[in-house]
Amino acid sequence: MKDQEKTKEQLIKETNDLRARVAEMEESDAERRQAKEALSQSLEKLKRATGFIIDVIVMVVETRDPYMAGHQKRVADLARSIAAEMNLSGEIIDGIGMAGLIHDLGKISIPTEILGQPRQLTDVEYSLVKTHPEIGYQILKDIDFYRPVALIVYQHHERMNGTGYPQGIKGEDILPEARILGVADVVEAICRHRPYRPASRIDKALKEISQYSGVLYDPEVVDACTRLFSEKGFRFKSR
Repeated sequence: MKDQEKTKEQLIKETNDLRARVAEMEESDAERRQAKEALSQSLEKLKRATGFIIDVIVMVVETRDPYMAGHQKRVADLARSIAAEMNLSGEIIDGIGMAGLIHDLGKISIPTEILGQPRQLTDVEYSLVKTHPEIGYQILKDIDFYRPVALIVYQHHERMNGTGYPQGIKGEDILPEARILGVADVVEAICRHRPYRPASRIDKALKEISQYSGVLYDPEVVDACTRLFSEKGFRFKSR
C-alpha cells in the first residue's frame, strides 16, 4: 500500500515537473517570438529610414541636375532587374536598387558646366569627373545602410581587368553588386542622349558589353542583362 502511495506521489511529482517544463518552454517560445517580432519591426523601421535618406539624396541631385536623376533611376531599374534575373536575394536586390538611385551622387561636386559640355571632355575635365565615385563614397560611408551601399557606389566604375577607377581593383575584389551596377550604368549611358552625342540603340549597348565580357564586365552579369533585353522584353521606362 505504501509502495502504491509512493508511486502515486512520484507520478504526481513527475507530472507536475513535466507541466512546469512545458510551461517554461512555452514561455521561452513566446519570448523568442516576441524578440523575433521586435527585430523584424526594427529592421522594417531601418528600411523605411534608409528609404527616406535615399529619397532626400535623389531630390537634392535632381534639383541640381534633372538629367542625372533620370539616369540614376533608369540604372537602378536595370540593375535591380539584372540582380533578379541572377536569382539574388531580395535584400541584395534592394541594396543594388538603393545604390543605383544615388550612384552618381558624387557628381554634385563637379561643376555643371563640365557635366553639360556639348563636346568630349578634356583629360583634365575627365580626371575631375572620375573623382565622383570616391566623393559619393565619402558622403555615404557613415550612413548606417543595411547593405554596403557606399562601397557599391565607390566601386561601380571598377572593371574586371583592373582598368577601372578610382581604385583599379579587379575581378573578385569588386563587389558583385558593383559589377551589376557597372553593367547597368554602361548600357543606360549608351542608350541615352548625351550633350556631346545622340543616343544609340540597345543593340549597340549589348554588343559593347558582350564584346568586353570577361575583360571589363562580369560574364554572368552580361549574360543576365542580355537575356533581359533579348528574351524578357525589358525596356527603359521614360520619365
